[in-house]
Amino acid sequence: MYGFSISMSGTMDDVCAKVTEALKTEGFGVLTEIDVQATLKKKINVDRKPYKILGACNPQLANQAINAEPDIGLLLPCNVVVREEDNGSMTVAFMDPAAVLDLTDNVAVHQLAPQVKAKLEKVRDLLASA
Repeated sequence: MYGFSISMSGTMDDVCAKVTEALKTEGFGVLTEIDVQATLKKKINVDRKPYKILGACNPQLANQAINAEPDIGLLLPCNVVVREEDNGSMTVAFMDPAAVLDLTDNVAVHQLAPQVKAKLEKVRDLLASA
């Protein structure tokens, strides 16, 4: 498995704002926000439900990973997907850093993965309890 998720209610904007705030509690910021719905409409005229990819980064952990493995940026940031389901609920899905960071043979990077995953799981749990 390469991720874990929760279901939430609310609009795309509200849920993304809650996710961003929850990420801050664990030292993450959102570096990028990709509006997949708008991009696909513009580029190939496809209509789809709201779908955003948030590129989350914890600067201290990212710096440690880059120091250990300069090319680790190919696997960063930690993506969080916020998407609307057919029933109107919103799914917030988190990349499992352990699955991604295991792509490298670098032991120092492997040691960071559980820390990053634990922080993202705390974010998920915070959102689930809100």
